[in-house]
Parts: sequence; structure tokens; C-alpha cells
Amino acid sequence: MAITLTESAAKQIQAQLAKRGKGLALRIGVKKVGCSGYAYTYDYADEVLAGDHMFEAHNAKVVFNDSTLSYINGSRLDFVTEGLKQMFKFDNPNVGSMCGCGESFNLTGEAAKSIVQNSVKV
Repeated sequence: MAITLTESAAKQIQAQLAKRGKGLALRIGVKKVGCSGYAYTYDYADEVLAGDHMFEAHNAKVVFNDSTLSYINGSRLDFVTEGLKQMFKFDNPNVGSMCGCGESFNLTGEAAKSIVQNSVKV
């Protein structure tokens, strides 16, 4: 299924890559942090690595690796303005709840179970 990219997010990705002067895509990741367990990470992708997935919409690309796919599959990535803050924002069906500050999240039972099963080597 992968992810959906809004036009607003695509424009922001294009603008950031143009400002940087190079780059192929926005690299999305997930890391363990915070009071709820996980947080999204963002970086520039200058190349596609083994195990990466690339998704393109509205002339912008995002890249994420196999392990990240379990966390974000089915998500919608948008770029929003909330008060004075501008940020990428996920609408992620795999999120069970978010911490009070909105910086970290935990997963629904099914998503967490899927990640554990995928991390166990058979």
C-alpha cells in the first residue's frame, strides 16, 4: 500500500531539495524515542539504498527502508502550518496514541504485532 503524499507536502519537499541544491528525495524513518515509543525522522536522500522503497507523487519523492514501511504503511504525509509552526504531519492508521506534546507515538496492537513478527528471524 505504501503512503499518500499531499500536494502541500510535495511542494515542501521540492522547495527543500531546491534550497539544498541537490538530493533525490525526502528520507523518512522511525526511531525509538520519547514517552510514547517512536518518532518520525526526516533527512535528505541522495541515493536509493538496498532495501529502500521510493514513492512519488506530485513530482516529489520520498524514500524509506523496509523496517520503516511497517510503521508508516497506509499513512498520509502532509505539510501543515499550525500557529507559528510549519511541519510535516503524518495521518497514520498504525498509531494507537500520541504523547501529550505530539512528538512521539505508539502503535496499534496489530501494527506492533506485525513489527515484532517481522523482526523475529525464522
